[in-house]
Amino acid sequence: MLQLTHVHHIAIIASDYARSKAFYCDVLGFTLLNEHFRAERNSWKGDLGLQGEYIIELFSFPNPPARVSQPEACGLRHLAFSVPDVEQAMQQLAEKGVVCEPIRIDALTGKACTFFADPDGLPLELYQA
Repeated sequence: MLQLTHVHHIAIIASDYARSKAFYCDVLGFTLLNEHFRAERNSWKGDLGLQGEYIIELFSFPNPPARVSQPEACGLRHLAFSVPDVEQAMQQLAEKGVVCEPIRIDALTGKACTFFADPDGLPLELYQA
């Protein structure tokens, strides 16, 4: 049997690399671990970490096509982050101009959660730990 040990990283292609890097680092609190410009692709690649752990590869490509990003579209539904207090996290995001949906309660776990989007409309979730 295949022995997967953990998710190594999540790759995200941004339409505006600088804007998305600022969102993930300045708004969500990721740290830029490494950054490289790949001239042969006219593309940036940034490695973003959370709490010291490498999590996201952030890419730019010239003129990437738009992707359907609504949570119920086929494919990746959303990317979820654990937080100790959803309401407090929502207030902190609101202070930075990020609009979240109203808090939902997960019917299976009873935990609070909410959804919001990155600059390209990628659905993101805050889930109460």
